[in-house]
Amino acid sequence: MPDQILIFLIDTIIGLFSLALLLRFYFQLLRIPYYNQLSKFLIAITDFIVRPARRIIPGWAGMDLSTLILAWLAQCIIVASIFMLQDYNFGANIVGSAGVMGLLALVEVVKMTLYIVLVMIIVQAVLSWVNPNSPLAPLLDIFTRPFLGFFRKRIPPIANVDLSPLFVLIFIQLLLMIVAGAQMKIYTML
Repeated sequence: MPDQILIFLIDTIIGLFSLALLLRFYFQLLRIPYYNQLSKFLIAITDFIVRPARRIIPGWAGMDLSTLILAWLAQCIIVASIFMLQDYNFGANIVGSAGVMGLLALVEVVKMTLYIVLVMIIVQAVLSWVNPNSPLAPLLDIFTRPFLGFFRKRIPPIANVDLSPLFVLIFIQLLLMIVAGAQMKIYTML
């Protein structure tokens, strides 16, 4: 029971920090304006580790790789902590186990990314019905435009109803199934 509580706390606290790092990465990648409150919040809670990491990990093609790698490292800490708390025997193959845990952390980052997009699209759809002039609406529009744009070009609105969010959500669900299958295959490597 104490191990489950500790796993829950590690997963929640470090997982939320990893989420903040990922959001910061995507906000910078998509060039979401700094002046909104969410951007300022993400920068405030992650700056203490991102700034020093930028000195070591350079950016590439306009991407802040240090933030992305830090999110992956946070997921590595979560995965390794869970395995240690569950008394996993790393044994003689510590390098192989570390590689598998790194892959599992990468899968978690991909899953978290898909869930971020999923939630952003759902919130945007709900806000468009409830309060289309919300201060959050432009931020959501900038974030979801690359994903929705692909389907908007191919699927015209039907009776002035944009169906692209529905198709993106279906596509994300399919991707989540593929990622879950890959995660199960990685677990069998241990």
